[in-house]
Amino acid sequence: MHGTVDGFSYGLVTPLVAYLMACLGGALGLRCTTRALLVAHSWRPGWLALGAAAIGSGIWTMHFVAMMGFSVAGAPIHYDKPMTYASLGVAVVMVGVGIFIVGYRGAAGTALFTGGTITGLGIASMHYLGMAGMRFDGKFEYNTLTVGVSVAIAMAAATAALWAAGQVRGFLWSVGASLVMGLAVTGMHYTGMAALSVDLHTTGTPSAGDSPAGLLAPMLIGPLAFLCIAGVVVMFDPLMVMGKPDWIPAEHKPGVPAHPHTPHPADRARLRTRRKVAHHESRTPQNR
Repeated sequence: MHGTVDGFSYGLVTPLVAYLMACLGGALGLRCTTRALLVAHSWRPGWLALGAAAIGSGIWTMHFVAMMGFSVAGAPIHYDKPMTYASLGVAVVMVGVGIFIVGYRGAAGTALFTGGTITGLGIASMHYLGMAGMRFDGKFEYNTLTVGVSVAIAMAAATAALWAAGQVRGFLWSVGASLVMGLAVTGMHYTGMAALSVDLHTTGTPSAGDSPAGLLAPMLIGPLAFLCIAGVVVMFDPLMVMGKPDWIPAEHKPGVPAHPHTPHPADRARLRTRRKVAHHESRTPQNR
């Protein structure tokens, strides 16, 4: 028996909040990735890891908030906690692999395509693994073509976002890129939900697992707290907003002046002494 699915139980509230979560995670992740491309190699892994965790947490929180508005008529939904949190781990790891490829190989050519593909597959994997963690008296069925479209959207969005991280330096441009990324990720989510249909069972056996209310606190508090911490790190890094590198060029190595040489007071005294001597020598023949 087919079940009636409602993806907007709370109207536009859940889609809008989900979009904001995707934008927040995308903004922090893109700024961290941009920062990683500008710093010395010793600092690069930390910035890339922070960016991967921010994007992964953002899209996972977006998925959870959006799913709060999802319901199936006559079938209470529960969640399998290990699989639900495993989807977060998959998102962070796969997004991290894609970001590290771009961070060390550059946001162009084969590296960009490979990194964007892996990152997009990580976003899609998080979505469908999170859906697999849902428990109710029935099963999900998917339209293969629509699922393929959702995965393609995720890959295209991830590739465009990583390209922006490598090209965009201004803060406002990065905000614009994160808004586009949030729109694409949210669009991928609802495209995947459009591929969904529900086949209900008639056994009447209660489904096992945690209720959405039981998962609400840990699913929101943890990722949101991390995103806040990441936001503080970004805000208090002065070079992050300006988009300027802090690596040391070859001509600025220790022992080599980084700026034009400014005469020291002692140097000026020696120069004055030399001028006096030269002036005295130049006048000597005239006194004779």
